[in-house]
Amino acid sequence: MSRATRVTDACTFHGEGPYWDEERQRLLLVDMLAGAVVELGPDHEPVRHEVGGVAAVIRRRLEGGFVLAVEHGLQRLDDDLRPVGEERRVLDDPDIRMNEGGCDPQGRLYVGTMAYDVAEGAGTLWRFDADGGVEAALTGVTISNGLQWSADGATAFYNDTPTARVSRYAFDVATGRFGERSTVVDLEDGAGSPDGMAIDEEGGLWIALWGGSAVRRYDQDGALTQVVELPCANVTSCTFGGPDRSTLYITTSRDGRPPGEVEPEAGSVFAFDAGVRGAVQHRSAV
Repeated sequence: MSRATRVTDACTFHGEGPYWDEERQRLLLVDMLAGAVVELGPDHEPVRHEVGGVAAVIRRRLEGGFVLAVEHGLQRLDDDLRPVGEERRVLDDPDIRMNEGGCDPQGRLYVGTMAYDVAEGAGTLWRFDADGGVEAALTGVTISNGLQWSADGATAFYNDTPTARVSRYAFDVATGRFGERSTVVDLEDGAGSPDGMAIDEEGGLWIALWGGSAVRRYDQDGALTQVVELPCANVTSCTFGGPDRSTLYITTSRDGRPPGEVEPEAGSVFAFDAGVRGAVQHRSAV
Protein backbone atom coordinates (compact mmCIF):
# COMPACT_ATOMS: atom_id res chain seq x y z
CA MET A 1 0.00 0.00 0.00
CA SER A 2 1.01 3.63 -0.61
CA ARG A 3 -0.17 6.90 0.84
CA ALA A 4 -1.19 10.10 -0.91
CA THR A 5 0.25 13.48 0.06
CA ARG A 6 -2.03 16.35 1.02
CA VAL A 7 -1.35 19.36 -1.23
CA THR A 8 -4.09 21.79 -0.09
CA ASP A 9 -5.98 22.60 3.06
CA ALA A 10 -9.67 21.69 3.11
CA CYS A 11 -10.67 23.88 0.15
CA THR A 12 -14.01 22.23 -0.70
CA PHE A 13 -17.06 20.81 1.03
CA HIS A 14 -17.69 18.23 -1.68
CA GLY A 15 -14.62 18.23 -3.92
CA GLU A 16 -15.22 16.39 -7.18
CA GLY A 17 -14.46 16.12 -10.89
CA PRO A 18 -10.73 17.00 -11.08
CA TYR A 19 -9.53 17.87 -14.60
CA TRP A 20 -6.00 18.70 -15.69
CA ASP A 21 -5.92 21.74 -17.97
CA GLU A 22 -2.91 20.93 -20.14
CA GLU A 23 -2.99 24.31 -21.86
CA ARG A 24 -2.43 26.31 -18.66
CA GLN A 25 -0.83 23.55 -16.57
CA ARG A 26 -3.36 23.80 -13.77
CA LEU A 27 -5.73 21.52 -11.95
CA LEU A 28 -9.42 22.35 -12.03
CA LEU A 29 -11.96 20.72 -9.74
CA VAL A 30 -15.47 21.47 -8.56
CA ASP A 31 -16.87 22.15 -5.13
CA MET A 32 -19.98 20.50 -6.48
CA LEU A 33 -22.76 21.32 -4.04
CA ALA A 34 -21.38 24.80 -3.34
CA GLY A 35 -21.39 25.68 -7.04
CA ALA A 36 -17.74 26.64 -7.50
CA VAL A 37 -14.82 25.76 -9.76
CA VAL A 38 -11.55 25.61 -7.84
CA GLU A 39 -8.29 26.33 -9.66
CA LEU A 40 -4.89 25.05 -8.45
CA GLY A 41 -1.78 26.43 -10.10
CA PRO A 42 1.80 25.23 -9.57
CA ASP A 43 1.79 26.58 -5.99
CA HIS A 44 -1.38 24.57 -5.20
CA GLU A 45 -3.02 27.68 -3.74
CA PRO A 46 -6.78 27.33 -4.36
CA VAL A 47 -8.56 30.08 -6.29
CA ARG A 48 -12.36 29.81 -6.23
CA HIS A 49 -14.62 30.79 -9.10
CA GLU A 50 -18.21 30.91 -7.85
CA VAL A 51 -20.90 29.96 -10.35
CA GLY A 52 -23.78 29.24 -7.95
CA GLY A 53 -26.10 26.28 -7.67
CA VAL A 54 -24.25 23.08 -8.61
CA ALA A 55 -20.96 22.73 -10.50
CA ALA A 56 -20.65 19.14 -11.71
CA VAL A 57 -18.25 18.52 -14.63
CA ILE A 58 -15.73 20.78 -16.35
CA ARG A 59 -13.93 20.07 -19.63
CA ARG A 60 -11.92 22.23 -22.01
CA ARG A 61 -13.63 22.85 -25.35
CA LEU A 62 -11.93 22.18 -28.67
CA GLU A 63 -12.95 25.69 -29.76
CA GLY A 64 -11.56 27.34 -26.63
CA GLY A 65 -12.76 27.96 -23.12
CA PHE A 66 -14.66 25.35 -21.12
CA VAL A 67 -18.01 23.68 -20.78
CA LEU A 68 -19.36 23.26 -17.25
CA ALA A 69 -22.26 20.99 -16.35
CA VAL A 70 -24.34 22.86 -13.77
CA GLU A 71 -27.40 21.77 -11.80
CA HIS A 72 -29.81 21.43 -14.71
CA GLY A 73 -27.79 22.24 -17.81
CA LEU A 74 -24.57 23.35 -19.45
CA GLN A 75 -22.72 26.65 -19.12
CA ARG A 76 -19.78 27.80 -21.22
CA LEU A 77 -16.83 29.50 -19.52
CA ASP A 78 -13.91 31.45 -20.94
CA ASP A 79 -10.25 30.61 -20.30
CA ASP A 80 -10.40 32.59 -17.05
CA LEU A 81 -13.44 30.53 -15.91
CA ARG A 82 -15.96 33.35 -16.35
CA PRO A 83 -19.45 32.50 -17.70
CA VAL A 84 -20.02 33.16 -21.41
CA GLY A 85 -23.56 33.51 -22.68
CA GLU A 86 -26.66 31.92 -21.18
CA GLU A 87 -26.99 28.53 -19.55
CA ARG A 88 -28.34 25.80 -21.82
CA ARG A 89 -30.99 24.19 -19.65
CA VAL A 90 -31.58 20.50 -20.39
CA LEU A 91 -33.27 19.09 -17.25
CA ASP A 92 -36.80 19.99 -16.18
CA ASP A 93 -37.18 17.96 -12.99
CA PRO A 94 -36.07 20.01 -9.93
CA ASP A 95 -35.47 16.76 -8.03
CA ILE A 96 -32.74 15.65 -10.46
CA ARG A 97 -29.30 17.21 -10.86
CA MET A 98 -26.16 16.74 -12.94
CA ASN A 99 -23.38 14.73 -11.33
CA GLU A 100 -20.31 13.35 -13.16
CA GLY A 101 -19.20 12.73 -16.72
CA GLY A 102 -16.54 13.05 -19.38
CA CYS A 103 -15.79 13.25 -23.10
CA ASP A 104 -15.29 10.43 -25.57
CA PRO A 105 -12.47 10.49 -28.18
CA GLN A 106 -14.80 12.18 -30.69
CA GLY A 107 -15.54 15.07 -28.30
CA ARG A 108 -19.08 14.07 -27.38
CA LEU A 109 -19.86 15.11 -23.80
CA TYR A 110 -21.56 12.69 -21.40
CA VAL A 111 -23.02 13.85 -18.10
CA GLY A 112 -24.84 11.59 -15.67
CA THR A 113 -27.66 12.65 -13.40
CA MET A 114 -28.95 11.55 -10.00
CA ALA A 115 -31.89 12.32 -7.75
CA TYR A 116 -31.33 14.57 -4.75
CA ASP A 117 -32.90 11.85 -2.59
CA VAL A 118 -30.74 9.21 -4.35
CA ALA A 119 -33.82 7.36 -5.61
CA GLU A 120 -32.78 4.09 -7.20
CA GLY A 121 -32.75 4.16 -10.99
CA ALA A 122 -33.80 7.80 -11.27
CA GLY A 123 -30.64 8.90 -13.11
CA THR A 124 -29.62 8.96 -16.76
CA LEU A 125 -26.29 9.22 -18.53
CA TRP A 126 -26.90 11.87 -21.20
CA ARG A 127 -24.88 12.30 -24.39
CA PHE A 128 -24.44 15.79 -25.83
CA ASP A 129 -23.40 15.93 -29.48
CA ALA A 130 -21.52 18.70 -31.25
CA ASP A 131 -24.57 19.45 -33.42
CA GLY A 132 -26.73 20.17 -30.38
CA GLY A 133 -28.35 16.76 -30.16
CA VAL A 134 -29.06 15.15 -26.79
CA GLU A 135 -29.66 11.44 -26.25
CA ALA A 136 -29.87 9.09 -23.28
CA ALA A 137 -26.82 6.82 -23.39
CA LEU A 138 -27.78 4.82 -20.27
CA THR A 139 -30.99 4.90 -18.24
CA GLY A 140 -32.00 3.56 -14.85
CA VAL A 141 -28.80 4.54 -13.10
CA THR A 142 -28.70 5.79 -9.51
CA ILE A 143 -25.46 7.74 -8.92
CA SER A 144 -23.74 8.23 -12.26
CA ASN A 145 -19.99 8.53 -11.73
CA GLY A 146 -16.59 7.62 -13.18
CA LEU A 147 -16.42 7.42 -16.99
CA GLN A 148 -13.36 6.66 -19.15
CA TRP A 149 -12.53 5.16 -22.55
CA SER A 150 -9.97 2.63 -23.70
CA ALA A 151 -7.15 3.86 -25.95
CA ASP A 152 -8.89 2.56 -29.09
CA GLY A 153 -12.22 4.09 -28.03
CA ALA A 154 -14.05 0.77 -28.40
CA THR A 155 -14.68 0.30 -24.67
CA ALA A 156 -16.22 2.63 -22.10
CA PHE A 157 -15.68 2.10 -18.37
CA TYR A 158 -18.37 3.35 -16.03
CA ASN A 159 -19.34 3.46 -12.35
CA ASP A 160 -22.90 3.55 -11.06
CA THR A 161 -21.78 3.95 -7.45
CA PRO A 162 -24.41 1.92 -5.49
CA THR A 163 -23.85 -1.15 -7.68
CA ALA A 164 -20.39 -1.60 -6.06
CA ARG A 165 -18.95 -2.62 -9.42
CA VAL A 166 -16.83 -1.21 -12.21
CA SER A 167 -18.54 -1.88 -15.55
CA ARG A 168 -17.23 -2.24 -19.08
CA TYR A 169 -19.42 -1.41 -22.09
CA ALA A 170 -18.86 -2.10 -25.74
CA PHE A 171 -18.81 1.37 -27.31
CA ASP A 172 -19.80 2.33 -30.85
CA VAL A 173 -17.30 4.98 -31.87
CA ALA A 174 -19.39 6.12 -34.84
CA THR A 175 -22.65 6.70 -32.95
CA GLY A 176 -21.54 7.21 -29.32
CA ARG A 177 -23.88 4.45 -28.16
CA PHE A 178 -23.24 2.00 -25.34
CA GLY A 179 -23.60 -1.71 -26.07
CA GLU A 180 -23.22 -4.89 -24.05
CA ARG A 181 -22.15 -4.54 -20.41
CA SER A 182 -19.79 -6.75 -18.44
CA THR A 183 -18.16 -6.41 -15.02
CA VAL A 184 -14.49 -5.56 -14.55
CA VAL A 185 -14.52 -5.50 -10.73
CA ASP A 186 -17.03 -6.41 -8.04
CA LEU A 187 -15.91 -4.61 -4.88
CA GLU A 188 -15.96 -6.60 -1.68
CA ASP A 189 -17.96 -5.56 1.38
CA GLY A 190 -16.18 -2.83 3.34
CA ALA A 191 -14.08 -1.61 0.42
CA GLY A 192 -16.20 1.47 -0.20
CA SER A 193 -18.20 2.33 -3.32
CA PRO A 194 -16.75 3.19 -6.76
CA ASP A 195 -16.89 6.92 -7.44
CA GLY A 196 -14.72 8.84 -9.91
CA MET A 197 -12.22 7.14 -12.21
CA ALA A 198 -8.98 7.88 -14.06
CA ILE A 199 -7.22 5.79 -16.70
CA ASP A 200 -3.49 5.56 -17.39
CA GLU A 201 -1.53 4.94 -20.60
CA GLU A 202 -1.24 1.25 -19.75
CA GLY A 203 -5.03 0.95 -19.47
CA GLY A 204 -5.04 0.81 -15.68
CA LEU A 205 -8.25 2.00 -14.00
CA TRP A 206 -7.81 4.15 -10.89
CA ILE A 207 -11.03 4.04 -8.85
CA ALA A 208 -11.83 6.53 -6.07
CA LEU A 209 -13.64 4.74 -3.24
CA TRP A 210 -16.41 6.66 -1.49
CA GLY A 211 -16.38 5.48 2.11
CA GLY A 212 -13.20 3.50 1.45
CA SER A 213 -10.39 5.97 2.28
CA ALA A 214 -8.50 4.91 -0.84
CA VAL A 215 -7.94 4.93 -4.57
CA ARG A 216 -7.38 1.51 -6.12
CA ARG A 217 -5.80 0.66 -9.46
CA TYR A 218 -7.11 -2.34 -11.36
CA ASP A 219 -5.98 -3.67 -14.70
CA GLN A 220 -8.66 -4.32 -17.30
CA ASP A 221 -8.86 -7.97 -16.27
CA GLY A 222 -9.93 -6.82 -12.81
CA ALA A 223 -6.66 -7.59 -11.00
CA LEU A 224 -5.82 -5.20 -8.14
CA THR A 225 -2.36 -3.72 -8.74
CA GLN A 226 -2.14 -0.66 -6.43
CA VAL A 227 -3.80 0.79 -3.34
CA VAL A 228 -3.36 4.46 -2.41
CA GLU A 229 -4.53 5.25 1.11
CA LEU A 230 -6.03 8.57 2.23
CA PRO A 231 -6.76 9.91 5.73
CA CYS A 232 -10.45 10.60 5.08
CA ALA A 233 -13.29 8.28 4.19
CA ASN A 234 -15.05 9.89 1.25
CA VAL A 235 -12.67 9.84 -1.69
CA THR A 236 -14.54 11.18 -4.68
CA SER A 237 -12.44 11.24 -7.83
CA CYS A 238 -8.97 11.39 -9.38
CA THR A 239 -7.17 12.52 -12.50
CA PHE A 240 -3.65 12.60 -13.87
CA GLY A 241 -1.77 15.86 -14.20
CA GLY A 242 1.53 17.64 -13.80
CA PRO A 243 4.13 18.37 -16.50
CA ASP A 244 4.41 14.70 -17.52
CA ARG A 245 0.91 13.58 -16.41
CA SER A 246 2.31 11.13 -13.84
CA THR A 247 0.84 12.81 -10.75
CA LEU A 248 -2.50 11.43 -9.64
CA TYR A 249 -4.58 14.22 -8.11
CA ILE A 250 -7.31 13.05 -5.75
CA THR A 251 -10.38 14.92 -4.47
CA THR A 252 -12.21 14.28 -1.20
CA SER A 253 -15.43 15.32 0.52
CA ARG A 254 -16.80 16.34 3.90
CA ASP A 255 -20.33 15.50 2.75
CA GLY A 256 -22.13 12.48 4.15
CA ARG A 257 -20.12 11.94 7.29
CA PRO A 258 -21.84 11.18 10.64
CA PRO A 259 -22.64 14.22 12.85
CA GLY A 260 -19.78 14.99 15.21
CA GLU A 261 -17.21 12.98 13.27
CA VAL A 262 -14.17 15.16 12.61
CA GLU A 263 -12.04 14.57 9.53
CA PRO A 264 -9.89 17.71 9.32
CA GLU A 265 -8.32 16.69 6.01
CA ALA A 266 -11.58 15.90 4.22
CA GLY A 267 -12.26 18.40 1.44
CA SER A 268 -8.54 18.68 0.66
CA VAL A 269 -6.79 17.75 -2.58
CA PHE A 270 -4.15 15.03 -2.44
CA ALA A 271 -1.45 13.91 -4.85
CA PHE A 272 0.35 10.65 -5.55
CA ASP A 273 3.34 9.90 -7.78
CA ALA A 274 1.78 7.10 -9.79
CA GLY A 275 4.87 5.95 -11.68
CA VAL A 276 2.82 5.81 -14.89
CA ARG A 277 1.50 8.51 -17.19
CA GLY A 278 -2.18 9.22 -17.38
CA ALA A 279 -4.04 9.00 -20.67
CA VAL A 280 -4.85 12.38 -22.20
CA GLN A 281 -8.40 13.44 -21.33
CA HIS A 282 -10.46 14.25 -24.38
CA ARG A 283 -11.76 17.77 -25.02
CA SER A 284 -15.36 18.67 -25.68
CA ALA A 285 -16.80 19.50 -29.08
CA VAL A 286 -19.97 20.76 -27.35
